[in-house]
Amino acid sequence: MEEVCEGKDFSFPKQEDTILKLWSEIKAFETQLARTEGLPEYVFYDGPPFATGLPHYGHILAGTIKDIITRFFSMTGHHVIRRFGWDCHGLPVENEIDRMLGIKRRDDVLKMGIDKYNEKCRGIVTRYVEEWEKVITRTGRWIDFKNDYKTMDLKFMESVWWVFAQLFQKGLVYKGFKVGWSCHTVLAARRRSPILRPVKNIGMFLILKLWWLFQLSEICKRLILWLGQPTPWTLPSNLALCVNANFTYVKVRNKYSGKVYVVAESRLSSLPSDKPKENVANGSVDDSKKLNSKTKGSSGGKKEIVDTSYEVLEKVSGASLVGKKYEPLFDYFKEFSDVAFRVVADNYVTDDSGTGVVHCAPAFGEDDYRVCLENKVINKGENLIVAVDDDGCFTERITDFSGRYVKDADKAIIEAVKANGRLVKSGTFTHSYPFCWRSKTPLIYRAVPSWFIRVEQLKEKLLENNTQTYWVPDFVKEKRFHNWLENARDWAVSRSRFWGTPLPVWISEDGEEIVVMDSIEKLEKLSGVKVFDLHRHNIDNITIPSSRGPEYGYLRRIDDVFDCWFESGSMPYAYIHYPFENVELFEKNFPGHFVAEGLDQTRGWFYTLMVLSTALFGKPAFRNLICNGLVLAEDGKKMSKSLKNYPSPMEVIDDYGADALRLYLINSPVVRAEPLRFKKEGVFGVVKDVFLPWYNAYSHTESCIFCPAGDEWLSTYTVVPYLLKFLDNLTNIYVRFNRKRLKGRTGEEDCRMALSTLFNVLLVSCKVMAPLTPFFTEVLYQNMRKILNESEESIHFCSFPQAEGKRDERIEQSVTRMMTIIDLARNICERHNKPLKNTLREMIIVHPDADFLDDIAGKLREYVLEELNIRSLVPCNDTLKYASLRAEPDFSVLGKRLGKSMGVVAKEVKAMSQESILGFEKAGEVTLSGHCLKLADIKVVRDFKRPNGTTEKEIDATGDGDVLVILDLRPDESLFEAGIAREIVNRIQKLRKKAALEPTDMVEAYFDSLDQDKSVSQRVLHSQEQYIRDAIGLPLLPSSVMPSDALVVVAEESFHGISGMSFVISLARPALVFNSDAILPLYLGNAESVRCLQTYLLSRDHATLKSEFQAGNGKITVDCIENIPPVDLVLGEHVFLSVGDFRTKSQ
Repeated sequence: MEEVCEGKDFSFPKQEDTILKLWSEIKAFETQLARTEGLPEYVFYDGPPFATGLPHYGHILAGTIKDIITRFFSMTGHHVIRRFGWDCHGLPVENEIDRMLGIKRRDDVLKMGIDKYNEKCRGIVTRYVEEWEKVITRTGRWIDFKNDYKTMDLKFMESVWWVFAQLFQKGLVYKGFKVGWSCHTVLAARRRSPILRPVKNIGMFLILKLWWLFQLSEICKRLILWLGQPTPWTLPSNLALCVNANFTYVKVRNKYSGKVYVVAESRLSSLPSDKPKENVANGSVDDSKKLNSKTKGSSGGKKEIVDTSYEVLEKVSGASLVGKKYEPLFDYFKEFSDVAFRVVADNYVTDDSGTGVVHCAPAFGEDDYRVCLENKVINKGENLIVAVDDDGCFTERITDFSGRYVKDADKAIIEAVKANGRLVKSGTFTHSYPFCWRSKTPLIYRAVPSWFIRVEQLKEKLLENNTQTYWVPDFVKEKRFHNWLENARDWAVSRSRFWGTPLPVWISEDGEEIVVMDSIEKLEKLSGVKVFDLHRHNIDNITIPSSRGPEYGYLRRIDDVFDCWFESGSMPYAYIHYPFENVELFEKNFPGHFVAEGLDQTRGWFYTLMVLSTALFGKPAFRNLICNGLVLAEDGKKMSKSLKNYPSPMEVIDDYGADALRLYLINSPVVRAEPLRFKKEGVFGVVKDVFLPWYNAYSHTESCIFCPAGDEWLSTYTVVPYLLKFLDNLTNIYVRFNRKRLKGRTGEEDCRMALSTLFNVLLVSCKVMAPLTPFFTEVLYQNMRKILNESEESIHFCSFPQAEGKRDERIEQSVTRMMTIIDLARNICERHNKPLKNTLREMIIVHPDADFLDDIAGKLREYVLEELNIRSLVPCNDTLKYASLRAEPDFSVLGKRLGKSMGVVAKEVKAMSQESILGFEKAGEVTLSGHCLKLADIKVVRDFKRPNGTTEKEIDATGDGDVLVILDLRPDESLFEAGIAREIVNRIQKLRKKAALEPTDMVEAYFDSLDQDKSVSQRVLHSQEQYIRDAIGLPLLPSSVMPSDALVVVAEESFHGISGMSFVISLARPALVFNSDAILPLYLGNAESVRCLQTYLLSRDHATLKSEFQAGNGKITVDCIENIPPVDLVLGEHVFLSVGDFRTKSQ
């Protein structure tokens, strides 16, 4: 394996760039696809984004989820085709061109020419493709950009035609009207919302003559119905009045004018206050002013006006008004008198404003249209008369205002109403009004002729198909998406636009003959024209002779294009040109296996996929779906380029790497369809808390010699799905607790065992993590594979690890309990302000499980003692020796189950004796007052029972309800010396780090006391000699034995006040020590030859000399010194590689 650098010197972004070059050189993605050819298909649908903007964090999040799933299934033996897709049609593209060319109206496009306009649109669609490919590739996502699909491609559009033709044949298509905000076209409900701006509009209150006689009325045969604040320009198209059947309506008469009104009882305050004529003589002027005055903000005055100005003649329910006829304001629609101009009822009428009576013009209001449709005022699919044209001007039907823009006609309409005696009150009011997000002009709510899919007819099948899919998270499927399907309405799939897939509908001049094209071949056959493109400017001029004969002329295509959601909903078929190609591929693998997009697609792509697949095949379009939430800026607002409230994705990747960004996103609430406030610091946290510890664990394997054996505990964790928790266990438990073993301080065999285990686990964990963090796992694998036989060229060519053997749950539980014990002991130390560097005498662990105690006292003992700096560990399975037991009922569990019996049972639980509690724990259940209680129903609390004659400061304990930890906090002299030894070791380790020494750099440590009384330090060094040797891997030497020619790395680093001691630590390179008495006989007593030998050996590189001795099993022959006879030197007899070795041998 190659030498690895320290974590602080490891650049994750630079390493990722290196991996990208590697993938490119070996064509990793293409190779993976080729290697899996012929394996079972895993079909993934990639929702097409618009290419008119750059990718943001929402795209990266969804792309990361898609990449993880597809990489995983590739590693589990599937062939996963991944083709990028582009949504090329629709408003976003047209908006760009309109802004670029200054287009404001539909006529501007027609004057320019649809051909020129569409080619301009085509020209900008792929503007950002290169940037998309750069960003997506840099995030580590493997997807095919060269073999992508575009919704504007000829083959894609042809399949869209086929989808529509199938629906038409099934009788699921009809022509009707779509009511919505209009700016030359209807804005789709799932598309961009209009812009709201404050404007001043004219409001008016009207009276309509109602042909109806109240039972108590003696005044007249025609009553006046009060109507509140309609929009003036919609009044000429009025066809009905709507009330709320659940409201109470009152007939009231004004005392001063005698006028009679009908109004909702709760809206009496909206009636005008007609003042009586002033009478100065009798003082009525002052009285009337007082009567009709009202204080600002006071409702009392308002009520007084109503109470004194009007008398209630009769009260009726809203339901009783239904069906009553009224006299219309205008006679433009008098031919509809048989079905129109009557009162209907609906709950959309509210009493928070107005009068409780709403005017309905079905061509200009969604609720108006729905209510009139439900009450048979109009019929679905018939030719609804829309008296306003595409430019917002009245048509010839509205004879008095024909050709005038509707908003400009408001005042004239009010004057006409006033002239007829129908106007009660008018005025201006400011409110929010929608403007077109594209042209920034006011929108008009109007009915537009549209082609519809009968979604309501499919509702039950849609709901059934939804149950056959698996969603993450499931609540989106069961609530949000289910509710949307349950309230599904017929889908208007046509748009009166230019850049899109044209509807394949050809109609005769008399409207009697309709031909729907399902293929290019059919169009060419019927028209005799060769077709090379399906956009409007290339097919609008194609006509088809009528099948009824020449006298019926030609069929011409309708102007509309498809809603781009219809195109994206057709993606499962169109991206592979089904049914014209890939029939077997599609039919064997439909529904698709997986889709993933954001939460907003529940009303968008997920919905259209489900509708079209249900209509075509009676099946859902997908089997599995992951729905992510929205990525917001750190302040919780929507990410905005203008506000600059978020860092660019490439900036974050360049700083921390794509893997860190990927892991940050997928390990956040956003994968549970919740919003995420993006924080750059969070990405850094992933680097610091996950990748650096992971890399440091890997760095221990630098000198690993592969061995199949391993530590039993750690191997069982490689199949645990909680990968990040596993990595945390690997770095913070295994590596941390096994530093000595990994560095060879417990013997070569044990070191090989620990390193082999770490190597195996890192290799497996890399394969498991490869789909999530493709770069970093590849970095590690490329180095580790150098000592593997027949390893794959990339980690992403490897098979995903399978669970092997049986998990040892006992070992896993023991390790978990060990960590609990360490945490509990730390809590005790913190409570008594005892730093862990202070050695403690003893820890007692109380638990009834003998196997657990055996593990703690055996395999895990050294880990606990070293981590907590404790001398002795005592296991105890007598739970009553140090604790008293008491039982508490779990009210949260038992309350609902026991009901009224809870009080009696709770009393018996609390009265349980210690013996009864022990018996309950052993048996797992107990019967009290006729109720059988299990372990989950009763909490067993262990209260610490302190030994007699001790205080809390001397012995303390804590527990978690399972295990009890007791610490002996009393100090003694030996503990003091152990504490000083730990401080000395700590200073040596810090000195090594300060000198930038690698763990493999061999140095010798020398100690020099600065105290006048050196007896304390000598006693500590003597009593703690073995501990210090084990901790630093070599003996701590007195400075008096340091060779004069030693190379000091950090010279005389002094420390003062360390547990009352002052001293100097010196680190020096290992120096050779010669046993002259043993060497002299080799040269027959020639001292000059001995000096020459010493000079020669001191000139040699220390590491090289060490290697030569190792290669010669502790012996070397020196035969290269001129005029000196060759001699054989034995390590540890004639020469020593360090002062420490010499002193150890001497002792």
